[in-house]
Amino acid sequence: MAQLFQAGRRDGEPGTRSAADEKLRATQTLVSHMSFCWNHPTTVLLEIGWRWLVGIPFLAVAWLQVQQILLQLSPESAGLDKVNFQNPWLSSYLLTEAGSAYHPLVAAALRWLAPIAIVAWTIALGIGRTCVLQRMRTLDAAAARRSSWLRRIPGMIALQGVWILALVAVFAIWFQGVAWAASSHITSATDPDLLGYLCWVIFLSLGLFVAWALLSWSLSIAPVLYFEEQDASVLKALLAGFRLGKTFSGKLLEVNLVMAIVKITLIVLAMVFSAAPLPFSDQFGPDALHGLYYIIAVAFLIGNDFFHVVRLRSFVAFWQHYRAK
Repeated sequence: MAQLFQAGRRDGEPGTRSAADEKLRATQTLVSHMSFCWNHPTTVLLEIGWRWLVGIPFLAVAWLQVQQILLQLSPESAGLDKVNFQNPWLSSYLLTEAGSAYHPLVAAALRWLAPIAIVAWTIALGIGRTCVLQRMRTLDAAAARRSSWLRRIPGMIALQGVWILALVAVFAIWFQGVAWAASSHITSATDPDLLGYLCWVIFLSLGLFVAWALLSWSLSIAPVLYFEEQDASVLKALLAGFRLGKTFSGKLLEVNLVMAIVKITLIVLAMVFSAAPLPFSDQFGPDALHGLYYIIAVAFLIGNDFFHVVRLRSFVAFWQHYRAK
């Protein structure tokens, strides 16, 4: 695989297409990038560190807000104690009514919690990814040594903020779509159309997930361009992410799609491992099951962080192949 990268550099200038470029498959290089991250765990530990440094306090604050909301409106007052999943039609209506009751309280909490979380995550993402990229650079013998990487942090935060705003917009579209499906298919006037509602939820979820995987690479590569190219400004790096050429863009798109499939696989595996001990719940007891669920959740998060670093490493490697001077 390294021979393909070297051949591509000899056959032409950075950014030009060659026979080696055409043969190079992004999926074929992912194994080597996974091996790199596995052999250099500090890159993954940096990614886990900045994510958990922000994520754990956020979850703690969110849990406190949930407790306060439940004190203001208990599940019994919202009708959740009457939910019986053996009667899905009645349960769907009760859940809709409970959602409407909790909506004002949740919205009031999100008005101040969401902006703080977005700003904190953006700052942590910019600083964390800069540290991960710098660590990769120090581990790469072929990379040029630059001392100005700390100056890149403000620009990295700005570029990561653009990525987060785009992700928030996608979530907003998904939420509005699911709300429309619920209001259209679950009403008190007629029997709930659960099949139609679930079809729309699956269609919207998978459709937006695939759309994000197809399009988000252009925003994900911008911080790499800004960090690696010394003459790049924030705006220049952002615009360059949309003008990388068909060959380079195709490789990034391929990597992004594979990583999306990997994320779905991790979710499915977490669901399988969570459901596997349920037939033995009487023997294990609820405490043991809760402990197992915590272990599965932590393992999922670590695996997810690992593959985030793999994708970043892949993007850096393709930048070195196509654009490094």
